[in-house]
Amino acid sequence: MKHIIKRKPPYWWAITYSILLVGFTSFVLLKVFVIQSTQIADIKGSGIYLQEDKDNPHTEGQEQVNENLETHNDRDEQATQQDTSITSDDNSTQEIAEVTDYSYKDDNINITINEKQIDETKVYIVDIQLSNVKYLKTALADNAYGRNIKEKTSEMAEQNNAILAINGDYYGFRDYGYVLRNGVLYRSNYGEATDEAFVIYEDGNCKVVTEGDETAESLLDNGAVQILSFGPGLIEDGTIAVSQNEEVDQAKRSNPRTAIGMVDPLHYVIVVSDGRTNESKGLTLYELAEVMKDSGCSEAYNLDGGGSSTLWFNGKVINNPTDGRKLGEREVSDIVYIGY
Repeated sequence: MKHIIKRKPPYWWAITYSILLVGFTSFVLLKVFVIQSTQIADIKGSGIYLQEDKDNPHTEGQEQVNENLETHNDRDEQATQQDTSITSDDNSTQEIAEVTDYSYKDDNINITINEKQIDETKVYIVDIQLSNVKYLKTALADNAYGRNIKEKTSEMAEQNNAILAINGDYYGFRDYGYVLRNGVLYRSNYGEATDEAFVIYEDGNCKVVTEGDETAESLLDNGAVQILSFGPGLIEDGTIAVSQNEEVDQAKRSNPRTAIGMVDPLHYVIVVSDGRTNESKGLTLYELAEVMKDSGCSEAYNLDGGGSSTLWFNGKVINNPTDGRKLGEREVSDIVYIGY
């Protein structure tokens, strides 16, 4: 008698599903970490607002943002024509600046850097006083807005003739969080209603705001010129705003840190700490807030830290950036800088 062997049908569905899953996962990883998405022009005022988040329920006023950009561009053209004398005055002022390894002073900009050892951590505290908020600026990698567009802090600083620069909020690592740079609004959606942003206004005042409470458009209308979105807020209305156990998502407890704060309008403090090395342990968020409080800040905000934390001054990096595995600068998407 002939035996009939029944063959199991091939599991093509499982093979197909596995191929699709691997392909999708690879695409997501590439989009997040590798693929550049340059969808908006340079930060100097010729940008076009990106509407890729139009289906986000937290995004409002897209058309108004475009109108704001057009208005900003018109103002830029008028300012370029009207401020020729101011530019030449600024250039002549730079020529007579008093500069040392840890200080810079001219008629408009006064910078003093103090290096301190706080417990087991090396901390750089930068005191900045300006005659006008226009000397506190931001810049984007490759002068372009988009995902995975990155340069070193030092490279962006040199390209923009900065006097002092720090890494910014690494906006390009996320698809949410307000992005307003030098008066141009690039992104107006947020992730969570409780997310906080740091707003710098045209009168030199600064404020930590909750993104769910105020739209980016309303902040722009009320005189905002820069909005940074990383967080959390460290000092709000003169009070430490983080708990001793609070930490940024997925971050180690003690880290290299970068923070910016305001003592009074046009009087700012920047703090950068080293960390993740035998020579410098790093700061917790609460310890960072204490440093900002002790420096006199009434408002202060945590920027991107870890391997991104970089302090550049007068042509060189003066801290020791590291991600804990290797020394050296990490490429980031943006900087905050002082310059003409």
